Amino acid sequence: MNALALPTRRDEAWRYSDLDALAEVWPSGVVTETIAVPAGESLARTLVADAAQPVSVRDFVISIADGARLDFHMLNLGARYGRIALDVTLGEGAHFELGAAQVAGGKATLEIVTRVRHAAPGATSRQTVRTVLAQQATGTYLGQIVVDRGAQKTDAEQSVKAMLLDRTATANAKPELEIYADDVKCAHGATVGELDATQYFYLTSRGLPPAEAKRLLLQAFLADAFVNFADTETLEAAALAALEQIA
Repeated sequence: MNALALPTRRDEAWRYSDLDALAEVWPSGVVTETIAVPAGESLARTLVADAAQPVSVRDFVISIADGARLDFHMLNLGARYGRIALDVTLGEGAHFELGAAQVAGGKATLEIVTRVRHAAPGATSRQTVRTVLAQQATGTYLGQIVVDRGAQKTDAEQSVKAMLLDRTATANAKPELEIYADDVKCAHGATVGELDATQYFYLTSRGLPPAEAKRLLLQAFLADAFVNFADTETLEAAALAALEQIA
C-alpha cells in the first residue's frame, strides 16, 4: 500500500478507526516519534493526549536494547478522535511496561494500538489498559505480542478491561499472541463490563452520595493502569477531570 494512502477498514489496525477524522490530518498531521533506550539504561515516559487537539494521531517507534527498561504511562482523552500506536522491539533481557487509560464520552473515538516484538531471549513486557466510555463513545485496544524464533524465556502479559457507563457506548479489544519460540510464558485477558452493582450498593448504603460512590469506583478502576508509577497524581488528576465530564 502506498505510504501516503489513507488506511481502510481492510487493515485490521484501522478497523475501528474514525477514518473521516483521520482524513483531516493524514498524513502530514500524524506525529511520529522514535524512542531508543540504550543497553542497561532505564527510561520513564508520560503522555497525556487531551482534548486540546480534536483529532490526534501519534505513532511511536520504540527500541529497548539489551538489559534496558522503558516505563510508558499514557492517558488518552481525545475530544473527537485520538489514536496512539506503539511499535516496540525488545532486546535480550529488556523490559517494557505500559500503563494506559482511556476516557471518552459523546461520540469520541479513542484507540491504542500496540505491537511488542520480543526479538531476543529473556525479555519481559507488561501491558495494562483500562477504558471508561459513556454516551456513544468508542474505545479500542488492539495489542499484538510477537515472540521471535529463538526468543526463549520470554515473559509477556496483557490485561485489558473496559467499562461502559451507557449501553450505547462501544468497546473493542483484541489482544493477540504470535509465538515462534517454545520456552515462553505469555498471557492475555480482555473484559468489557459495567459498574459493579454490588460495590456501588455497598458504598451508597454506607452514606456515600451516589455520584461520589460512582466516581470512587471509576477512579479505582483506572488506577490499575498506573500502579507503581512515580507520578500518579498528574495522570489521576487528568483522568478524574475527564470522568467528571462524562459520568
